Amino acid sequence: MDEQHHHHDHDHDHAGHSHLTAVEAKVKALESLLVEKGYVEPAAIDALIETYETEVGPRNGARVVAKAWADPVFRAALAEDATAAIASLGYTGRQGEHMVAVFNGPDEHHLVVCTLCSCYPWTVLGLPPTWYKSAPYRSRAVMDPRGVLAEFGVRLPETTAIRVWDSTAEIRYLVVPMRPAGTEDLDEEALAALVTRDSMIGVGLPLSPEAAR
Repeated sequence: MDEQHHHHDHDHDHAGHSHLTAVEAKVKALESLLVEKGYVEPAAIDALIETYETEVGPRNGARVVAKAWADPVFRAALAEDATAAIASLGYTGRQGEHMVAVFNGPDEHHLVVCTLCSCYPWTVLGLPPTWYKSAPYRSRAVMDPRGVLAEFGVRLPETTAIRVWDSTAEIRYLVVPMRPAGTEDLDEEALAALVTRDSMIGVGLPLSPEAAR
């Protein structure tokens, strides 16, 4: 698992003097071919990229988590009806219609998987990472969640229970990680900078203020 995760984030095609991975290069070649044949408009592709860079994605989720950390009223609303609470921040759209927020604590840690395919909350996390869609993650997250977490670098005390949530087309989950220590004086923007994508899936933890610098 860790090998796949590492590969996704860091394996680049230096031999070909390109910063693209093999998969990225294939996608780029396919995109060029479709544009050349007139099947897609470059402007349409640019619009899609712009959408996923600025309107949907993990930065939205990070702001949701930061507000839940800083605002007890919003946190309660998020626990009561995550879809409505997230929408109140302006984050709506496909794959975000039926959200449930789960909250990590000292005694319980939440992990999200989609055992059937790759159901994922696009509005707050963007598109799923490659490892999230892989068969090993989908099976082992259920059978050996503690082992999977360890491979992502998350080692929890044995006293912390791990609860696995299986996303479906009807319900998608957002993990609200525990607020890091030493962040009492940070505003929501600074808090959001500590929230990682992986921490909102449950395979990671938020950054410390020192690590975020």
